[in-house]
Amino acid sequence: MTIMKKLHILYTFAAAVFLLAACDTDVEHDIAQVDAPIFVSATPETGSTVKTGNVTVTLQYDKNIYFASEDASQISISDNGTVVSADVIGVSNTLTIVANCPNRGATYTLTIPAGLVTGPNQMPAPEVSLTLSTTGLNTTPVNSLTAEAQQVYDFLVENFETRTLSATMAVDGVSGQTGSWNTADAEQVYQWTGQYPAMNCFDYLHLAASPSSWMDYSDITPVKEWWDNGGIVLAMWHWNVPKTEGDTDTNNYTSTLSETAFNIDNAFTEGTWEYRTVQADLEKMAGYLKLLHDANIPVIWRPLHEAAGGWFWWGKNADSFKKLWIQMFDYFKAQGLNNLIWVWTSETGDADWYPGDAYVDIIGRDLYGNDAADCASQYQTLINDFGNKMITLSECGYSEYTDSTVGLLSEQWNAGARWLWFMPWYDSDNSTTPHADQTWWEDAMSQDYVIKRGEFR
Repeated sequence: MTIMKKLHILYTFAAAVFLLAACDTDVEHDIAQVDAPIFVSATPETGSTVKTGNVTVTLQYDKNIYFASEDASQISISDNGTVVSADVIGVSNTLTIVANCPNRGATYTLTIPAGLVTGPNQMPAPEVSLTLSTTGLNTTPVNSLTAEAQQVYDFLVENFETRTLSATMAVDGVSGQTGSWNTADAEQVYQWTGQYPAMNCFDYLHLAASPSSWMDYSDITPVKEWWDNGGIVLAMWHWNVPKTEGDTDTNNYTSTLSETAFNIDNAFTEGTWEYRTVQADLEKMAGYLKLLHDANIPVIWRPLHEAAGGWFWWGKNADSFKKLWIQMFDYFKAQGLNNLIWVWTSETGDADWYPGDAYVDIIGRDLYGNDAADCASQYQTLINDFGNKMITLSECGYSEYTDSTVGLLSEQWNAGARWLWFMPWYDSDNSTTPHADQTWWEDAMSQDYVIKRGEFR
């Protein structure tokens, strides 16, 4: 072996000894320990008041956290509440919980047990508990009402979710009667069941043609007779407008968005034909409603219905719709029409279209062809979204798309759909698929929780 090889072996041995010394088990290495996550804040804050239904609660910690979504069932909530979901999205310091708080005027305690949330190195976070209170049912109308209208409003509040009011729709163009201004369907229900529905809905569908030889809304006789006989008055407005600027043939007027050049976005700009149309129609409608006001007749008022559906001209977009609703509300209020109880019709999932709690007394839903279980599901969805308001089945009946009619009223009620009232749409004389036939009405009117005409006063 050469001297050079011996030296190389010596150097290699020395290097190995050095490395062994560096890795000696007696040498200590400190690994920084990360503290457990500390809860910082919640939105909404503990002690807050929220609406009934699904409430989104976000909990923030002082560092990124980890949470297994399948552990959501271990989060507890009192008073029959349920945890719908709980997630940490991506790398985040926020736990998002969706909790269902079903009862009005209740206090819920939401508790995340210790260790369910962890931080780096799996350090467990302490228990977090917070309380939320749900609002009660609105029992004050959005407008100061006449004595008679307040009486109707109080009756609705008193009976909501314990009883339901029956209602019929005026028939348009029925033989021998004035179009959209009659009680023909109510008479049919009486013939079938021996009882009149509690409510009848009149439609100002032909406003543009009134007054005329065939339609004159200044003759309030049918409405007054209904009220005087112990019935409650509903009213709606299929708001027909010209299809084009300058069109004065009221037979051509329409409420369908696809059939008119009328643009709601222009209705708030002076000088446009849309602006002139809206102003003139609001003035005309206020005049007709004033006749009912002066006769001490309260009106449950449902204008601009089904907006989010997009088929009416007032359903072009949410912003202009809400602006028009509030304009109507403010204008009618300024005209002294304090006999109106306001109903907004939801399509569900359309909270962006909601004019606001200050402008709506009742939330309506129109359902066609839905079975009882789906009706109950729709009802619960509205309770989740608008739990502080009364909820009603503002229209119902047969659907040509599903070839089925709405579930029997008794089945809906038993499934949990506790509508404030129910109103099947009217049937034409030659209808082969009625919205509500004799069997449907016999079922409804035989229930002891269904209110008929004469039980209000």
